[in-house]
Formats: sequence, C-alpha cells, structure tokens
Amino acid sequence: MRHGSAMKHWPRSTSAGALALIASATSANAHIIGARLGDFYAGAAHPLTDLADLILWFALALLAGSLGPSAARPILLFFPLGLLAGSSVGAEVVFAPAGGLAASGMLVLLGLLLAAGLRIHRNLLCVIAFGAAAMRGASNAGGMGPETNRLLFALGIAIAGYVAIALVAAATVAFRGEETVSRGWRRIAIRALGSWIAAIGLMMGGLALAS
Repeated sequence: MRHGSAMKHWPRSTSAGALALIASATSANAHIIGARLGDFYAGAAHPLTDLADLILWFALALLAGSLGPSAARPILLFFPLGLLAGSSVGAEVVFAPAGGLAASGMLVLLGLLLAAGLRIHRNLLCVIAFGAAAMRGASNAGGMGPETNRLLFALGIAIAGYVAIALVAAATVAFRGEETVSRGWRRIAIRALGSWIAAIGLMMGGLALAS
C-alpha cells in the first residue's frame, strides 16, 4: 500500500518540480532581456509621454506627406538621425530650459506651412526635420538616469520616430491621392489640420511662457 501510494504521488511531485523549473527559467530569461533592452524600450516609449512630441511628429510627417513621396522619403533618414544625435550627445543641458517654448515655435512653423499650402524644397524640409528631431531628442534625453544606457535609449527614440514618421507620411500621401478632381477637398482638409496645429502651438507657447 505504501509503495502504491508513493507511486501515485510521484507524477504529481514530478510535475510540480518541472513547473517550478520552467517558471524560474522564464523569470530569469525575462530579467536578462529586461536588463539588456529595458533602456531601449524606455527610449521608444518616452516620446509617448509628451504631447509636444506626438503633435510635432505628426505635424512634420503630415507636411512631408502633403508634399509628395519625393519630399517625404529623405526625412525617413534625417529625422531618426536627428533624434539619435540629440538624445545621445547630452545636448539636453542646452535645450532643456527652453524645450517647451522651442517645441511650440516649431509647431507654429509647421502648422503655418501646412495651412498656407507652401511647396517648400525638400532640402529645406530635411533641415527642418533634422533640427526639430535633434531638439526633441535632446529634450527626451532629460528622462535618462545616471544608470541609463544612453545608446540604447537613443536607439529606442530613433526607431520610434522612424516608425511614426513613416506611417503618418505614408497615410498622408495615400490620402492626398493622385487624381486631380479628388485632391481639392483633401488639400483643404490638410490645410485645415495645419491651422489647428498652429493654434495648438500658440496655446502651448502661451502655457510655456506663463509657467
């Protein structure tokens, strides 16, 4: 009887031990991944905590997409490079005090360009994209702690910026369309969005000056 009882309990104890080993291995692997890539994920998610980043990225991609694919393609390189440069060189010391005011000024500029429907040269667009990205990358670098891996954090921001700009610019190009008849009201819609972006920039600038 005792031998039979032991045989009955043996599969249960074995299963319990196996589950414990799997759970410990999973938690150990998760800890290793988190330790290595935690700063990367923190960098990628950090712009989502700042409304200025979300609106600025959207406005820049909207402007690039409204100018067509040939103008939108170069900023897919220059914008992530600007984010990488701004967030990796420690320029937050320079830009942090006036970060909110500079972001609002850039929003006003982008909004006015959209609202006016101006067709600026793509080289000028690349300069604007790189400057705006470097400014916001430096501002986001203020979220780093002394133990943060600066390179991983900067790579996270740069890749998040690339994905956001690519998706919004591509959607804008698709919305803009190619048919002359249907592009009239779509251009008006994009210009209306530009006026709203400029208004938001003015409000954000007022709040920055008041605080």
